[in-house]
Amino acid sequence: MWQRAVKFKCMTGQASVGSTYRGRFAPSPTGPLHFGSLVAAFGSWLLARRAGGEWLVRIEDIDPPREIAGATQSQLATLAAFGLESDAPAWRQSTRGDAYRDALARLLASGLAFECHCSRTDLATAGGIHRRCVAGRQRGDPAIRFRVDAPAVLSFDDGIQGRVQQDVAADVGDFVLRRADGLWAYQLAVVVDDAAQGISDVVRGADLLHSTPRQILLQRALGLPTPRYAHLPLIVDAHGRKLSKSLAALPIDAAEPLPALRAAWQALGQPVDVIARSSSVATLLAAAAAAFAPGLVPRASQPAPASTGTAP
Repeated sequence: MWQRAVKFKCMTGQASVGSTYRGRFAPSPTGPLHFGSLVAAFGSWLLARRAGGEWLVRIEDIDPPREIAGATQSQLATLAAFGLESDAPAWRQSTRGDAYRDALARLLASGLAFECHCSRTDLATAGGIHRRCVAGRQRGDPAIRFRVDAPAVLSFDDGIQGRVQQDVAADVGDFVLRRADGLWAYQLAVVVDDAAQGISDVVRGADLLHSTPRQILLQRALGLPTPRYAHLPLIVDAHGRKLSKSLAALPIDAAEPLPALRAAWQALGQPVDVIARSSSVATLLAAAAAAFAPGLVPRASQPAPASTGTAP
């Protein structure tokens, strides 16, 4: 069960990270960036610049069946057109297999991870939550899961959403670290890479809020620092669907970045007049970085504006 405070919480407190701010934007190469992607990238960039810190880009390309050829290059080119360029060369998770294998081996050796031979049908019977394996079940391609013993109540102060609490055992159960098809699960990869890159602040869309307690469990199990977290409001269509799952998720137009940047600024709850006179990407970003007020960022999902500078 989730609990959210109504007051804005500053991004301080629970993280065991250094004083240097380092944020990141981590898209998956499943298609061109849309307006919701821009809001997430812009919001994380603004918080990094406000703190005088670094902002990195990481390509989460660990799910080849979902990838679109050329999407990585397209996404990086679009970010560059919007003035949102990484302060270091972009990492690609597809090159990080050795690091994930090492972390997985440590979890298996400690008994915190285990082979799971259960089928999807088995999980469906249990309501989709894994709490114990089916006795005697054997398969040639078992998944590897993280063991979540009850109770496993995790709480953290989110920089935008406030106090968040989840019982991982009750709501999620034992979760996958390596899939039955041999591909790495997001939860393990993101935890290993955030630590390896020294990420102090994770700023991303609120659709990943429910994943954070799992990641904190993994950080503790691996002896890794816990970053500060801030989850930006989702951008949704007229029917309340996440933009990436909607027909409204048209690519943003890299040839005309200013309209989309202005719309993203408004979606982040910032006053329009601050950037109204900006006539270039550089002047808009400079004005936005100087004036950005995190306390104005809304918690609730935001509707996509009628015009976001999307490509035809």
